[in-house]
Amino acid sequence: MFVIIAIVQIYIKNTVGAVALTRFKPCVTIYIGILPVKIYPRKCNILSDEEVATLMKISKVGVVGCGQMGGGIAQVCAQAGYTVVVSEISDEFLNKGLAAIESSLDRSVQKERITQEDRDATLARIRGTTDTRDFGECDLVIEAAVENLDLKKKIFGEMDKVCPERTILATNTSCLPITDMAAATGRPDRVLGMHFFNPVPVMKLLEIIRTTATSEATLDTARDFGESLGKTYVIVQDSPGFIVNRLVTPQIMNAIRMVESGIATAKDIDTAMALGLNYPMGPLALADLIGLDTVLFIVNGIYDKLRDEQYAAPALLKDMVAAGQLGRKTGKGFYEYNQ
Repeated sequence: MFVIIAIVQIYIKNTVGAVALTRFKPCVTIYIGILPVKIYPRKCNILSDEEVATLMKISKVGVVGCGQMGGGIAQVCAQAGYTVVVSEISDEFLNKGLAAIESSLDRSVQKERITQEDRDATLARIRGTTDTRDFGECDLVIEAAVENLDLKKKIFGEMDKVCPERTILATNTSCLPITDMAAATGRPDRVLGMHFFNPVPVMKLLEIIRTTATSEATLDTARDFGESLGKTYVIVQDSPGFIVNRLVTPQIMNAIRMVESGIATAKDIDTAMALGLNYPMGPLALADLIGLDTVLFIVNGIYDKLRDEQYAAPALLKDMVAAGQLGRKTGKGFYEYNQ
């Protein structure tokens, strides 16, 4: 019996890579006396790259969440010609999100960026829902819920049950570990991050985040999809803050600390950074644009993983979020805005 246990342990340790390519077929046989016993890998629905490549043709996209980011993602996907299903937790939030998409497209018509026909065709490709079962025919689902890991893991678990085996599941998280979300599914090879930037229809960058389990076929499909939206993509490993937020948040935190300690005003800090470094806007105006609550979520997420003091949120940021001063979306942050 002791010998048998040792054999099984060696098998588990050394055949992890092989399991991904066997799809529930027995990988090893051991003998108890003269009786053969087949050992099966844990069911995980992982396809080989060759199998996935034949299935990955994106035509229908699902977006979970129709807020500022989810609505923007739904809009750019529909403008690129994809059929889109976008969901919210209630009819109230859904209608608000769909109205924001319509308003965004109307502004583009007024500025002659698109035609009225383009606007109408884009809206016709978008269908709203509050029922997760409506994602059942999607080829790609992009989660764009609030930055709460438990919630995102729950969504990924639900999508894994509802969506076909071929479907790629992506998250728009700006800082949370994608590996943890993938673990909530039976298809970790078809899970990755697709981090868009706000406002989605305007910002050209797409961070594509791969985990150690993300397949090359999944990554290639994400690259092609990003390009089809007119985005420029960069590839980054699953790590706290990825590229942009890992670099920019310490700058924002230092700017907030300078305001907090009275070294300079928000306006003077932003003017110095904009003119001195040729930035389109300073770090505090950027924080207002992102949303101070979102900034706080991001730095807390990075700090929880790295324990690096440069990502520790200043008391001023926490106080402003608690007071509902979230930046542009509430009309007041480091600056005041006309609603």
